[in-house]
Amino acid sequence: MSKFFIRLIILCAGVVTAQAQTFELLGKDTINKTDAEGKKQGKWIVYGKDKPDDCYKATQKAEEGKYESNKKVGIWTEYFCNGNMKGSVTFVNGRPDGYAKTFHENGKINEEGMWRNSRWVGNYKLYYDNGQVQHEFTFTASGRRDGIQKYYHDNGQLAIEGNFENGKESGLIKEYYENGDLKAEKNYADGNVDVASIKEYQPKKPVPKKSDIPADNAPIVKVEADEKPNEAEVKNETRKTVILNGRHILYNRNKQISKDGVFRDNRFIDGKAYLYDENGILTRIAVYKNGIYVGDTQAEN
Repeated sequence: MSKFFIRLIILCAGVVTAQAQTFELLGKDTINKTDAEGKKQGKWIVYGKDKPDDCYKATQKAEEGKYESNKKVGIWTEYFCNGNMKGSVTFVNGRPDGYAKTFHENGKINEEGMWRNSRWVGNYKLYYDNGQVQHEFTFTASGRRDGIQKYYHDNGQLAIEGNFENGKESGLIKEYYENGDLKAEKNYADGNVDVASIKEYQPKKPVPKKSDIPADNAPIVKVEADEKPNEAEVKNETRKTVILNGRHILYNRNKQISKDGVFRDNRFIDGKAYLYDENGILTRIAVYKNGIYVGDTQAEN
């Protein structure tokens, strides 16, 4: 091989190496950057040091995704303090819009569905922390339940099945024991049950013994670490020793209402849970009955 070609090969190798180093540096520079106007652009990673929740380690990844001119776009992923994925949500122009999935802290899926205009639309599933489906709902474009709705026991057996119209029970609703046997049949019109139509049945097979209180069998919705009740309610106790029972209003770190309803030993049983985006804007109000999420309601004017 001539000396010319040897020099050419060495020169090209040097150029390729320099380009690779340049691209590597550029790749690093594109993370957590703002433009000349101070707007977030490109890929961002939020670390524990940037979160007010002190359960994260300073260098631990808390969430990641992309910004376009200070607005979240594409898929954003959030993590629990134990490192497991907390949620994966699609954003459009800074608002959740598209497929969304959240997880229990143990790593199993919590809920999934389509998110539009700050509400669930279309097919939606909620799961127990053992991986079994808890609810299968169908929502309209306005966020109201419509069509066949299903509830399940945590052993996978169907618990309730029936039709909804415009957010209310309509027609025949069937209830089942945990062993799969039919428990009751009830006819509804505009959300109201026809008492005379109720038919109840005894199980044909043994039914596993569980608490008669529905909330005791429901997934636990607890008071979050950054939620506090009205100080007047707990003025003689320290925050660590407070156990909430009865009706309470809780506030988040921004002093916004986060939960309003009935608690039992710090479990949220009945009421409304208010959820906000990172800018403190109310995005949805989730309604709970007997410790179970039953759907969303519209924000009060």
